[in-house]
Amino acid sequence: MNRRRFLQTTAAGLAALSLPSAFSPVAAGERRRPLKKGIMWATVGGQGSIREKMEAVKAAGFDGVEMMSHMDVDEVKAARDATGLVIPSVCDAHHWSKPLSHPDARVRREGIEALERALRDASAYGAQTVLLVPAVVSQEVSYDQAWQRSQAALRAVLPLAAELKVRIAIENVWNHFLLSPLEAARYVDELESSWVGWYLDCGNLINYGWPEHWIRLLGHRICQIHIKEFSRKKRDAEGLWKGFDVPLLEGDNNWPAIMGALDQIGYRGWVVTEQSGGDNLEGLRELARRVDRILAA
Repeated sequence: MNRRRFLQTTAAGLAALSLPSAFSPVAAGERRRPLKKGIMWATVGGQGSIREKMEAVKAAGFDGVEMMSHMDVDEVKAARDATGLVIPSVCDAHHWSKPLSHPDARVRREGIEALERALRDASAYGAQTVLLVPAVVSQEVSYDQAWQRSQAALRAVLPLAAELKVRIAIENVWNHFLLSPLEAARYVDELESSWVGWYLDCGNLINYGWPEHWIRLLGHRICQIHIKEFSRKKRDAEGLWKGFDVPLLEGDNNWPAIMGALDQIGYRGWVVTEQSGGDNLEGLRELARRVDRILAA
């Protein structure tokens, strides 16, 4: 990409702040936001069948659950229908083990096939999005290789996403890739498709940024939001991954600022918590209560 094209893309990301959203902003003084509250399946602990776990999620007060791909589709659909939960998104179960940036073309092909399966699962559930980690930068995979390989793979899959009407939502994770909001916007915009966007994870950002900045810059590109906490104090005192070991509302996310930024861009989608603590019904209820407090921030 030449300098002129980069500046045009960056300008487009900044201009998104003034573009009309598909949804109108929250009225001044309105505190109750019309956002749906979900939980990621991997966060739901304890024993039991898919239906039993979904019943606990429903009883705790959640509206929906983000499922993993490559599950028993019929069993998931039966549990969804029995509980009345919505499945807003599906997480690709193999994007870490078979990244679209892998040096081996065979592994990349398997990654594409896994993403295609995730899209079909999402379509079967009536989900809006598939969560994808698109690439991993490592000593063996350079930044430009990760960019080029993953975009090539996504271009091969986007026609299926359009056919199924399911968006591919790229998540910010600790994969050493797409480390700024302007870069994240550029990556999505270069694909030139409305069927690819962003899955913003608030907790993952705290180690190197501020979610409210990303929200305002990514704007209409945001498909879904992950609600998760992170503490810089625990990170510094106990080690990097210990930063996640803190309850919602007790870390370093500035939830009023985050919710204000979502209001500013007119976001009306789902907020899905990926927070530990949902090992039993009371734990799930506590998570739901804390998410409610965040939504009212």
